[in-house]
Amino acid sequence: MNIHEYQAKDLLAKYGVAVPRGGVAYTTDEAVKVADDLGGPVWVVKSQIHAGGRGAGRFQEDESEGGGVRVVKSIDAVRDSASAMLNKILVTKQTGEEGKKVKRIYIEEGCDIARELYLGILIDRATARVTIMASTEGGMDIEDVAEATPEKIMRVDIDPTTGIQPFHARQIAFGLGLEGGQIKAGSRFLIAMYQAFNDLDASIVEINPMVVTGAGDIIALDAKMNFDDNALFRHKDIAALRDEDEEDPTELEAAKHDLNYITLDGNIGCMVNGAGLAMATMDIIKLYGGAPANFLDVGGGATKERVTTAFKLILSDPNVESILVNIFGGIMRCDVIAEGVVAAAREVSLNVPLVVRLAGTNVDLGKQILKESGLPIVSADDLADAAKKVVKVTLEAA
Repeated sequence: MNIHEYQAKDLLAKYGVAVPRGGVAYTTDEAVKVADDLGGPVWVVKSQIHAGGRGAGRFQEDESEGGGVRVVKSIDAVRDSASAMLNKILVTKQTGEEGKKVKRIYIEEGCDIARELYLGILIDRATARVTIMASTEGGMDIEDVAEATPEKIMRVDIDPTTGIQPFHARQIAFGLGLEGGQIKAGSRFLIAMYQAFNDLDASIVEINPMVVTGAGDIIALDAKMNFDDNALFRHKDIAALRDEDEEDPTELEAAKHDLNYITLDGNIGCMVNGAGLAMATMDIIKLYGGAPANFLDVGGGATKERVTTAFKLILSDPNVESILVNIFGGIMRCDVIAEGVVAAAREVSLNVPLVVRLAGTNVDLGKQILKESGLPIVSADDLADAAKKVVKVTLEAA
């Protein structure tokens, strides 16, 4: 789960991470009031969407200068910037051309920036450890730094049995070129950041940029936090921060039915039980020249109702031109799945080719149910056969 910048800063501040003062606004008048309360002479007006590159973004059908992050020096400029951002579509390299509507903005006090640094904490699956990443190249995409100058990125893996230690923090501080009192402040900053990451079951905490001010203070000028969905039951307060307007509506609907669904950009809808099998199914579709339209795992305990819902979700994507159902009946029996497929196909008035591959418990009975349904269902013997057939019928239907 993602949250907005201002929400991340609120959480981090509770752990002692230094952040600038600021406030969220949903209207132009609220933005002006926040700016008045903060006092001048400089303010930063920031669009709040779940996407990076806001400062370099552009607003659709807007000829005004400035992207989704603007530094202004008057209350009138705060008002103008808020008016230019709110309820407008912001396009960044992460949103794609469709962009995202800005429904809230963050007004923040200005900052005297002397240096911009990068600091992030994430889980490295290769080492199975929490990893700290830091760079002197702050204020720019860390992916670009990794590609162009990977030697400028420091990595420190944290042993889970000990957690972060003072020497880890000093190693990062020295590597970032901090001096004097900055070393102690930077160490406190990192340890607080790690504590928030650990306590809140975050999957990533990223400060870009972390700045050294003219006075030598260390401040999080921007903040990004993602959380492990599987741990949200332990953090009701964080779950309450979810902004559903920023999420794919189909994925939200799927989650309500305990379905794991992710929209992709292909034209072959996939319904599979098991995440690993779903990944293999998408891979083999690509192997035979097709393109999956989604990742959809109905789980091991799929019912007729869940299968019907899954079909509806797949068909809600206008790009879907065919569907492949690939089920291995282990916990779930193939005859139950077959009954669900038939019921769903009839309920949703299926109008695209459907290829079904069943294997496992009661597979013969499942195939018989599909055959006797009277529906134009193409049966497949194995996964490769299913992939070939669904790619073929997709091309024929085009």
